Amino acid sequence: MFDPGSRYATLEILTRKGPDGREIRYVSRRFLPGAAQGTVVREHVVTEGERLDHLSARYLGDPELFWQLADVNNALRADELTEETGRRLIVALLPGVPS
Repeated sequence: MFDPGSRYATLEILTRKGPDGREIRYVSRRFLPGAAQGTVVREHVVTEGERLDHLSARYLGDPELFWQLADVNNALRADELTEETGRRLIVALLPGVPS
Protein backbone atom coordinates (compact mmCIF):
# COMPACT_ATOMS: atom_id res chain seq x y z
CA MET A 1 0.00 0.00 0.00
CA PHE A 2 2.86 2.39 0.84
CA ASP A 3 6.26 2.89 -0.79
CA PRO A 4 8.95 0.88 1.09
CA GLY A 5 10.69 4.12 2.15
CA SER A 6 7.50 5.61 3.58
CA ARG A 7 7.17 6.24 7.31
CA TYR A 8 3.97 4.20 7.12
CA ALA A 9 5.36 1.18 5.23
CA THR A 10 5.77 -1.05 8.30
CA LEU A 11 2.49 -0.16 9.97
CA GLU A 12 -0.38 -2.62 10.13
CA ILE A 13 -3.45 -1.89 8.01
CA LEU A 14 -6.54 -2.28 10.20
CA THR A 15 -10.20 -2.62 9.24
CA ARG A 16 -13.47 -1.73 10.94
CA LYS A 17 -17.10 -1.54 9.92
CA GLY A 18 -18.70 1.87 9.57
CA PRO A 19 -22.25 2.62 10.80
CA ASP A 20 -23.56 1.88 7.31
CA GLY A 21 -21.77 -1.49 7.20
CA ARG A 22 -19.01 -0.33 4.84
CA GLU A 23 -15.50 -1.57 5.54
CA ILE A 24 -13.11 1.21 6.55
CA ARG A 25 -9.37 0.55 6.22
CA TYR A 26 -6.88 2.63 8.17
CA VAL A 27 -3.26 2.59 9.28
CA SER A 28 -2.43 1.68 12.87
CA ARG A 29 -0.95 4.31 15.14
CA ARG A 30 2.65 5.31 14.49
CA PHE A 31 4.92 6.10 17.43
CA LEU A 32 7.91 8.38 16.86
CA PRO A 33 11.15 6.48 17.38
CA GLY A 34 13.47 9.33 18.40
CA ALA A 35 17.23 9.39 17.99
CA ALA A 36 17.84 6.94 20.86
CA GLN A 37 16.37 4.12 18.75
CA GLY A 38 18.53 4.87 15.72
CA THR A 39 22.19 4.90 14.85
CA VAL A 40 23.42 8.48 15.04
CA VAL A 41 25.44 9.23 11.91
CA ARG A 42 26.38 12.82 12.70
CA GLU A 43 25.18 16.23 13.72
CA HIS A 44 24.50 18.96 11.19
CA VAL A 45 24.47 22.72 11.81
CA VAL A 46 21.80 24.42 9.70
CA THR A 47 22.98 27.19 7.37
CA GLU A 48 20.98 29.84 5.52
CA GLY A 49 18.63 28.49 2.86
CA GLU A 50 19.03 24.78 3.61
CA ARG A 51 16.09 22.44 3.06
CA LEU A 52 15.33 19.20 4.85
CA ASP A 53 14.88 17.22 1.63
CA HIS A 54 18.37 18.27 0.51
CA LEU A 55 19.85 17.25 3.86
CA SER A 56 18.15 13.85 3.77
CA ALA A 57 19.42 13.33 0.21
CA ARG A 58 22.95 14.19 1.36
CA TYR A 59 23.04 12.14 4.55
CA LEU A 60 20.44 9.40 4.02
CA GLY A 61 20.67 9.02 0.24
CA ASP A 62 17.02 9.86 -0.48
CA PRO A 63 15.24 13.25 -0.33
CA GLU A 64 11.95 11.52 0.53
CA LEU A 65 13.41 10.31 3.84
CA PHE A 66 13.20 13.85 5.28
CA TRP A 67 10.69 12.50 7.80
CA GLN A 68 13.49 10.52 9.49
CA LEU A 69 15.24 13.79 10.31
CA ALA A 70 11.97 15.20 11.63
CA ASP A 71 11.36 12.10 13.77
CA VAL A 72 14.78 11.92 15.42
CA ASN A 73 14.73 15.67 16.10
CA ASN A 74 11.20 15.53 17.57
CA ALA A 75 9.74 18.02 15.09
CA LEU A 76 5.99 18.15 14.56
CA ARG A 77 6.52 20.26 11.44
CA ALA A 78 9.50 19.09 9.40
CA ASP A 79 10.15 22.54 7.92
CA GLU A 80 10.72 24.05 11.37
CA LEU A 81 14.07 22.21 11.56
CA THR A 82 15.69 24.48 8.97
CA GLU A 83 14.03 27.79 9.94
CA GLU A 84 16.74 28.75 12.42
CA THR A 85 20.31 29.16 11.17
CA GLY A 86 22.78 27.54 13.56
CA ARG A 87 20.37 24.90 14.83
CA ARG A 88 22.02 21.53 15.45
CA LEU A 89 20.24 18.55 13.89
CA ILE A 90 20.81 14.91 14.71
CA VAL A 91 21.17 12.70 11.65
CA ALA A 92 20.35 9.08 12.46
CA LEU A 93 19.48 5.87 10.65
CA LEU A 94 16.30 4.36 12.02
CA PRO A 95 15.92 0.59 12.42
CA GLY A 96 13.70 -1.11 9.84
CA VAL A 97 13.83 1.77 7.35
CA PRO A 98 15.49 1.10 3.99
CA SER A 99 18.24 3.57 3.21
